[in-house]
Amino acid sequence: MINLLPPNVKSDFNYARHNVVLLRWVIVLLLGIVGIAAITSYGMFSMQSSINKLNSQVSTDETKAQKLKLDSDQKKVEDITSSLKLVNQVLSREILFSELLKQIATVIPAKANLTGLSISSTQASGIDLTANATDYTTATQLQVNLQDPANKIFSKADIVNITCSNSNAADPKYPCIITLRALFASNNPYLFINNKKTAK
Repeated sequence: MINLLPPNVKSDFNYARHNVVLLRWVIVLLLGIVGIAAITSYGMFSMQSSINKLNSQVSTDETKAQKLKLDSDQKKVEDITSSLKLVNQVLSREILFSELLKQIATVIPAKANLTGLSISSTQASGIDLTANATDYTTATQLQVNLQDPANKIFSKADIVNITCSNSNAADPKYPCIITLRALFASNNPYLFINNKKTAK
C-alpha cells in the first residue's frame, strides 16, 4: 500500500502516535504515584494508630502500677500505724502487771483459774482475759467479780464467749472456757499513772 499523504501530514500522524504512547506512560506513572501515595498514607496511618494504642496501653499500665504500689504502701503504713497505736496504748497505760495479776487472782472464784491475759487492740483501755471453770455458774461469777466496783480493777467486764465441753477442755476438772473483755476502771491503782497520783 502506497502512502500518498503529504510529508507534513505523515509527520503529524507520527507525532500523534508518539503523543498517545507518552500519554499512556504519563497516565501509568500518575496511577503509580497515586498508588504509592495511598500505600504510604495507609502505612503512616496504621503506624500512628499502633503508636497511639501502645502509648495508651503504657499509660494504663503505669497508672495500674502506681495504684498497686500506692495500695501496697498504704497497707504497710496502716500496719505500722496500727502497731504504733498498740505500742502507744501500752506505754501510755504503763500497766503494773505484777500488781494487777495479784489483784485479779483475789477475785477469781475457787472453782476457776486464769489461763490467759492480753492487751486488747480494739479497745483504748481494754484487756482480754481467758479462764477455765468447773461450770457455767462459776464462769459467770468470774465476770461479776471482775466488774465489781469494790475491787477497783475494771469498770466493765463483758463475756465474749463461754463454752462448756469435756472434749474441748485441757483439764477435765474445768470443762468450761470463758473469754472476757474488760475496761480498766479510771481509779485503777494498778495503772502506773494512777499509782503515781496515789503516791503524791
